[in-house]
Amino acid sequence: MSQGRTGRARPYRMSKRAEDVDETRQRIIEATVRLHTTIGAARTTISAIAEKAGVTRLTVYRHFPSVEELFASCSRHWMSQHPRPAVAAWTKIDPPKQRVRRALIELYSWFNENADDQFVLRRDVDAMPEWAAAGMHAADAQAAEALVAGTELRGAARRRQRAAAGHAVSYETWRSLVIDQGLGIDEAADLMTKLLFR
Repeated sequence: MSQGRTGRARPYRMSKRAEDVDETRQRIIEATVRLHTTIGAARTTISAIAEKAGVTRLTVYRHFPSVEELFASCSRHWMSQHPRPAVAAWTKIDPPKQRVRRALIELYSWFNENADDQFVLRRDVDAMPEWAAAGMHAADAQAAEALVAGTELRGAARRRQRAAAGHAVSYETWRSLVIDQGLGIDEAADLMTKLLFR
């Protein structure tokens, strides 16, 4: 706590300044997320972010000197608001057929809840930094591996089952079955479970 010329304390001045900086940074992050999930990353400009956040372009660059840093902060923020299902918990479910059905219901429910955002984010994946696109693919791959963990198939049969799992956890598969074909989430999960355990 600092003292002014009058000898009175000036409490929290530095703290308030830090809060203002954090608040501005958060506004920029939230503005970017809104733009990325509505018009898409490919059409989002620094000027649009600044306008949406109510700051100048210089302020955006001051807080985020690189696009990479801005994307990383936005990704963390979005995921904190929309956490994916806990893939690690799936591997503890036995038997495998029950695991697959339960996992797909959870995953398809998550796609359903975040359908609009996911559509725009995945459509514009090529406009994102390479690590962001790689992260999406890695999350899908991890989910697919969890579905087939512990199954006894080997060789070509295992390869086909792994391919079916990769297809089952895909956003595009969920969209085709639930949005385009009109299946319910349980129906779509049942169909894909049968595909893995033919």
